[in-house]
Amino acid sequence: MSAISLQGITKRYPDHVAVDRLDLDVQAGEFMVLVGPSGCGKSTTLRMIAGLEDISEGRLLIGGRDVTHAEPHERDIAMVFQSYALYPHMTVYMNMAFGLLRTSKLSRDEVDQRVQEAAKRLQITELLHRRPNELSGGQRQRVAIGRALVRKPKVFLFDEPLSNLDAKLRTHMRGELERLHAELGITIVYVTHDQVEAMTLGTRIAVMDRGHLRQVGAPMEVYRQPANRFVASFIGSPEMNFLPVPDSMASGRAWLNDHYGNAALQPGTVLGLRPEELTLSGMAGASALSWSGVVQRVERLGAEAYAQIRVGNADVLVRTEADAALETHQPIVLTPALSRLRVFDGQSGALLATQR
Repeated sequence: MSAISLQGITKRYPDHVAVDRLDLDVQAGEFMVLVGPSGCGKSTTLRMIAGLEDISEGRLLIGGRDVTHAEPHERDIAMVFQSYALYPHMTVYMNMAFGLLRTSKLSRDEVDQRVQEAAKRLQITELLHRRPNELSGGQRQRVAIGRALVRKPKVFLFDEPLSNLDAKLRTHMRGELERLHAELGITIVYVTHDQVEAMTLGTRIAVMDRGHLRQVGAPMEVYRQPANRFVASFIGSPEMNFLPVPDSMASGRAWLNDHYGNAALQPGTVLGLRPEELTLSGMAGASALSWSGVVQRVERLGAEAYAQIRVGNADVLVRTEADAALETHQPIVLTPALSRLRVFDGQSGALLATQR
């Protein structure tokens, strides 16, 4: 396993810059997830690490060695693609063995040993004689992972490998990837647009937006302390609520000023609160810092429910108990968990403060 260092990495096309001066260090043995919306530059970044895209500016180091302009086969990496990229005319065994037989100096017995070990680890030994069109999506994904695994590279790269699977199978395969990483301690860089995958798989996550790195950190650190409104809205499902501080909330502003300083009083300031950080009560439950609203709809999901509340011109989502006594058009009061408040700049979206 090897560390990866991206130093001012830029990818420039004639009509746009896909990745702009990206600095990111991936520790040896880490599961780093690059996450962001479509077009943010995450897959381009992965392809630059793999050597499938030229680097316009900056340096790329793998295991301390400068591989900025090295050919893909010189980087000692293995990549698992979204499309699996299996050879349809070959058996599972040959799909896994073919690369080693062609490019390595291993004997056939050594190749066979690696294939059998990987197949056993991935629980696909009984599939080795089949061809890809005889496999399910999950089985094909395991074969693609096995083909990478037999090479025993320093770094594994995954480009949205679960996006073609149904929801139940994605959940299962997330568990398999997590187990594989824990057992082997391999260095993984994993690209996804699915923030649930990012939160559940990553040792750390790197949130990208329009070619820029917006925040890097442990999943729960990014979830609880997003650096800006983009990260706050992208990470978390459902996303964070953003609420203004009305001029009429005089006592609430005084409380904010006492706990957050002048950051809370700047024009256009908004407060960020996740659905589970707000509680609902009757109109008599209003406090110094609370909002009056009206229930628009309630979505009950078995163990919990989400209530959509209209506050002024905004819709706010609140997580509550599944059997909460809520009805459409019911007046309601929203009260925040004060220790979880975040203050964002209304113009730049930057995090101004959290409670002191």
